[in-house]
Amino acid sequence: MTDENLDHQANLLGAFALAVADRAAGAMAAAGEPNPSAAAALSALLHFLDRPTIDQLRRVLGLTPSGAVRLVDRLADAGLVTRGPGGDGRSRSVSLTPTGRGVAERLSAARAATLHTALAALSPAERSTLDGLLGRVMAGIVQEKEGGAWLCRMCDVRACGRDAGRCQTANAAAAKYGPIARARR
Repeated sequence: MTDENLDHQANLLGAFALAVADRAAGAMAAAGEPNPSAAAALSALLHFLDRPTIDQLRRVLGLTPSGAVRLVDRLADAGLVTRGPGGDGRSRSVSLTPTGRGVAERLSAARAATLHTALAALSPAERSTLDGLLGRVMAGIVQEKEGGAWLCRMCDVRACGRDAGRCQTANAAAAKYGPIARARR
């Protein structure tokens, strides 16, 4: 026997997630980056990755090693990132160029504007309720998630309140993987 309300709510959540993802992807394409992996890489480099190795970037994005190398090659060819020495002689680090930082900031602003627009129909009290509910849903997703791209790869970690312990996704990752996950996930 199925719960018709749960089926309806799950379907509505799926439609909402798709609508927001489509709008955000459209806004980022309009801001200059149509490739979702490239946009996620630039966002992660802007917001929380400090000169990661290509392998670290690959894990954040959920890419294969060869896919990450191709992505970094494309971003480097476009003048958005540079490669530098990694922590050992075998690895290479990646960092934003000034041009890449500007593109990443435009992409982040486009994403933020899209998300603000999606919430515009809600009152402050409704947004506060939604915040708590979405935090619980995200914590549940972290508990079920194994591998793949990081959930935070497009996040503005200042906005989520991670440093103040307010990010339920980071808190769930810390509970699952240990305190070091709060800083990395």
